Amino acid sequence: MVCREQRGATVTQNSGRVRWGRGLVAGRVVARAGGPESGPVTARRRAPAGGPKGGPVATRRRAPAGGSRSGPVATRGRARAGGRWCGLVTVLGLVLAVGLAGPAGARAAATGICESSAHPALAARLSRGILAALHGRSSAVGLRVVDRRTGVTCSLHPHWHFASASVVKVTILSALLRKLQQEHKALTSQQRALATEMITESDNQAASLLWDQTGRPALQQFLDLARMRQTELGPGGFWGLTLINAHDEMLLLKLLTSRNSVLTGKSRDYVLTLMAHVVSSQRWGVTAGAPDDVTAHVKNGWLPLQTHGWRINSIGSFSGHGRDYMVVMLTMDNPTMAYGIDTIQGAAEVINRELNPGATDTVPPAAPAPSWGTPDEPVPPGANSVDGT
Repeated sequence: MVCREQRGATVTQNSGRVRWGRGLVAGRVVARAGGPESGPVTARRRAPAGGPKGGPVATRRRAPAGGSRSGPVATRGRARAGGRWCGLVTVLGLVLAVGLAGPAGARAAATGICESSAHPALAARLSRGILAALHGRSSAVGLRVVDRRTGVTCSLHPHWHFASASVVKVTILSALLRKLQQEHKALTSQQRALATEMITESDNQAASLLWDQTGRPALQQFLDLARMRQTELGPGGFWGLTLINAHDEMLLLKLLTSRNSVLTGKSRDYVLTLMAHVVSSQRWGVTAGAPDDVTAHVKNGWLPLQTHGWRINSIGSFSGHGRDYMVVMLTMDNPTMAYGIDTIQGAAEVINRELNPGATDTVPPAAPAPSWGTPDEPVPPGANSVDGT
């Protein structure tokens, strides 16, 4: 097996040939047919566990339980040479004959996306409002809303996968805290400083250091304990290419906001406190329209890739004054960072308004900041940003 980190390098195995770009290339094809219950198909090319590193490459197609085989497709190729990740395959020319593209809202317009046995009228208003806000947008959207107070839940393509960008930093910190709990240790002063920078300022160097210090085994163990079984860690040190979906991110928020056997109350409070102190320039997204007197614990991510444009993601939990709800919105196919943020904020305003009736002093949608348009993390070589930089 041969793997070279240069453009046009070829991986040859058993007379088969796979083209790799320079370094790391992410490829994704989205099929947009199907309603809100449609799940993704994840096609992965990997050497089977337990086999030799030069063994045959296997392809697996998977749809989550209850999902159909229409929805986004994430294709990832992996190869190792001397223990190094050689890259991700860019899949070109892959066409899924399952329907034509359409706006995010139109894909689910046939049915409501929210439900509540106790508050059906509220659920209906939320469904109409969210779909109206998404109507006509080019963004592909995965959404989950859970309000513990009213019992309202909303789901739109919850099993579709998206590159995480910096949203995964919440998982990194949570996994590190779980690891230290098992070792009966506390965060060091250096780790506390790195954690603060990683969450509140979205510092990438801090994230890379904590990703390495946590280690893949502990990261995967946390995902398993949290039942985030549809989340796939990014290869090597590319934490921002972790594949996430709205279903698993909601599991993470539930874990952080309720008692459980995975994280202690002290660990959960620590993560949420940092999320409540994210710098103002990064508090856009699901916070739009939330009441001023509610505490928003938020983390956002933004990353442009050559295929399917900007990944713009926002997760958050809202507490205080009787509120207790969580919102996850993941998007791609955004032509610009600002466009993706507008997509999320349009739906978020509906959600926050309907879940907080009578609120007058609310958080306005964020206005474009000078930093908008700058990737949240270095774009992997070969996975060029949408503007060619």
